Amino acid sequence: MTDKAENKAEELKGRAKEAVGDATGNEQWQAEGKAEQGKSNLKQAAEKVKDAVKGVKD
Repeated sequence: MTDKAENKAEELKGRAKEAVGDATGNEQWQAEGKAEQGKSNLKQAAEKVKDAVKGVKD
């Protein structure tokens, strides 16, 4: 799996975990879900920067 796909999968996993936490009132799952989404978003931003730099080099 590519880094981009892994990052998107991690984001979706975080969204699902947060949704389950919201539905059940589980604050730990809510927090973990938000954290996973945040980490994924940072990785996705880094991939975009890497792609932009790569585009400039080409």
